[in-house]
Amino acid sequence: MSQWAAKRFWTTVSVVAEGHGYAIRLDARAVKTPLKRPLIVPTQSMARAIADEWQAQTALVNPETMPFTRSANAAIDKVTAQFDDVVDMLAAYGGTDLLCYRAEAPQPLIARQHAGWDPLLDWLHATYGVRLTITHGVVHVAQAPAALATLRAAVAAFTPFQLTAFHDLVAITGSLVLSLAVTAGRLSPDMAWSLSRIDEDWQIEQWGEDDEAAVFAAARHAALQHAGRFYELCGSQS
Repeated sequence: MSQWAAKRFWTTVSVVAEGHGYAIRLDARAVKTPLKRPLIVPTQSMARAIADEWQAQTALVNPETMPFTRSANAAIDKVTAQFDDVVDMLAAYGGTDLLCYRAEAPQPLIARQHAGWDPLLDWLHATYGVRLTITHGVVHVAQAPAALATLRAAVAAFTPFQLTAFHDLVAITGSLVLSLAVTAGRLSPDMAWSLSRIDEDWQIEQWGEDDEAAVFAAARHAALQHAGRFYELCGSQS
């Protein structure tokens, strides 16, 4: 069965336990990924979220309205098959983390970055024993290899489904630190979004916001919220 069938053919959608996870059935047919792998997810709550998306489809199936399904597909078809490469890619953000690059001026922006970002770097040190080096300006500053190795180990500890959510958290915020804080419950996705946009929001306050940029930012904010929720569903049994 092609998962992205153009027309709805099913009447009922159900969640069933299968192996070490949960599958979604469209009538008697099991949902599969685009690469024809069984769509089996780790928790019942995630399966229910996916089932709700399928149930909500009308005459024509619209994948754009099925973010949990798309994320589960990515975890199975892409992240699982390239797990180490994805870990390396995301862990590399530790070497260029947003929170380590501070403005040289003006002082109010510097103070805002200090107030927003320093507590997260302190949290990183308390949690992982890693102290990242801060610089001012855009010139690259090298981080200690031992610190980067510790951060890579933290990323490698995620499951493929968690890593799928973590990928989007990191890609959207530009910060390994903020993303780790979200997965640890130290920050909400909305808080991470605000902290990741200190520079942008400062510029908007000074010069106003372009309408097109606002639409783009809203879409990325929604994607970050989804990534946070998908991560929660990886471990939620409710």
